[in-house]
Amino acid sequence: MTQYHVPYDSIRFAFEQVMDIPNSYSPDLDMDFITAVWGEAGRFAEEQLAPLNQSGDEQGCQWQDGEVSTPKGFKAAYQQFVENGWPALAQPEELGGQALPMSLQFSLYEMLVSANLAWTLYPTITWGAVTTLKTHGTESQKADYLPELVSGRWQGTMCLTEAHCGSDLGLLKTKAVVNDDGSYSLSGSKIFISSGEHDMVDNVVHITLARIESAPEGVRGISLFLVPKFLPNENGEFNQRNSVACGSIEHKMGIHGNATCVINFDGAKGFLIGEPNRGLANMFTFINESRVDVCLQAQGQIEKSFQNALAYAKERLQMKASPRFNDQKAADPIIAHPEIRRLLLTQQAFSEASRMMSYELAAKVDRLHDGGELAASAQAALAFLTPIAKGFITEVAMEATSHGVQVLGGHGFIQEYGMEQLYRDVRITAIYEGTTAIQGIDLISRKIIADQQQQLNLFIQQIQDNCEQALTLDNQRLHQSARQIAQSVQDWQRLNRECLPTFSEDMAEVNAAASEYLMYCGYIVAAHYLLRAACAAEAYSGSDYSADFLQQKTALLEFYVARILPRTQSLATSIVSGNAAIADYYLQGLGN
Repeated sequence: MTQYHVPYDSIRFAFEQVMDIPNSYSPDLDMDFITAVWGEAGRFAEEQLAPLNQSGDEQGCQWQDGEVSTPKGFKAAYQQFVENGWPALAQPEELGGQALPMSLQFSLYEMLVSANLAWTLYPTITWGAVTTLKTHGTESQKADYLPELVSGRWQGTMCLTEAHCGSDLGLLKTKAVVNDDGSYSLSGSKIFISSGEHDMVDNVVHITLARIESAPEGVRGISLFLVPKFLPNENGEFNQRNSVACGSIEHKMGIHGNATCVINFDGAKGFLIGEPNRGLANMFTFINESRVDVCLQAQGQIEKSFQNALAYAKERLQMKASPRFNDQKAADPIIAHPEIRRLLLTQQAFSEASRMMSYELAAKVDRLHDGGELAASAQAALAFLTPIAKGFITEVAMEATSHGVQVLGGHGFIQEYGMEQLYRDVRITAIYEGTTAIQGIDLISRKIIADQQQQLNLFIQQIQDNCEQALTLDNQRLHQSARQIAQSVQDWQRLNRECLPTFSEDMAEVNAAASEYLMYCGYIVAAHYLLRAACAAEAYSGSDYSADFLQQKTALLEFYVARILPRTQSLATSIVSGNAAIADYYLQGLGN
């Protein structure tokens, strides 16, 4: 069974020294308070959630007559989670929350998803539902539903996908017919609904896309509805069963402990959220925040896989290394072999870069929610960075968890050690909330071309400034890495000059290059954050971190720049080759 130990130093260093999140708030967040919160959350993750991870995978969820039971221990852990007030951490005080920054909540979220991804999906999907209702709901809807959702006594879901439409929601068929009292009757079926039905809460609130009768075809005719499992009676008590039910649960590759449901609406009563035919735009409030969540879901699996692979590599004795690690024994620990160290360093680099990228997004979400003078710039930066982070982190998470299996060899392949579960669980992160290709298309067409490269150029300037700052520090190793990253940025600009005019004219070219272009950007963005960490470590003069910990930041950056960043070169070659080879192969090789 895998183990999980909260990497407190790594979390604090990224949160405080690299991202400078505490000093971004007025009054400043007190690090003693933050550290205490981390300690409590870490104990809950290590002692309550981590032991349920493998058993939850083995038991899975059980469906019977429309009701779903979660794995043993899940409900009790959730009750403790609610009693301790964790769901309301970043919510407004007037809703019963503690009004702490979303970025602090995200740092706790890393601990939870690392310990037990399937369990953590239950409470966290509700965050997006809360934000959607706060942003677009009526005052009555907010009063009736937000306090219960914020407390964690109820949970929310996101109901988009249907059997015939996944990414293309314009094909949606779920129908909404207006009732005499202004409510709507919804009929249709949704699939792949995370946490759609279970035994951990009293009520489930489905945030659902449907098409009102006579609405336009396509995405412009979609509206958003609130459909609770239980409706209020004449006394306002939510005890009347709505005509919405779980038809079955999916049998999946991973996240077995989370109920992924088919939800059937049979004339279910729903309430319009926002204006008619504005549903998809309003739902993106939910989707965009969920994409940030997914970044940390993937990062958490990288971190856990790395921790367990590292522990195994230190203990497993196989073959004699060159040079020998311990010539008094018949064999050396496999960590002494360069190939194993390459796999481990790749995992560690992806974990640390992904953590900082995710924290950056969380800080932007805070600025957006604050609504101050920085909200507009935060929203623009968030729009640009989210598809890169979501696509890149989830893709490298699959690679990193595969490396974890590889380090353990045959032991990694069997269930007992738990490494294969991490590989299975993380696979969904590159699919839901928009596949990598969807993220890449969005990045190129909307966030770069439609934006006239404004945010792209601003972020490139940030990387260049970061490289310039590194050259002012008294560390020649940092200088070398900074120069190599600066060269990669120049190559990126050259690639943009060559490809973006073609992308602007031909959507097929965008589609053909989308995933590879996103990964190209991601490798450079990850290098930027690792350089920021190395610079912060070089400039640090306190006593909270060991010398070895600080020196590792520069060493990890050097490894990344030497062994991973060069992947951009082969990606560039593939990107500029264009759509022709793909189109010709389809016509000549696969047939019409």
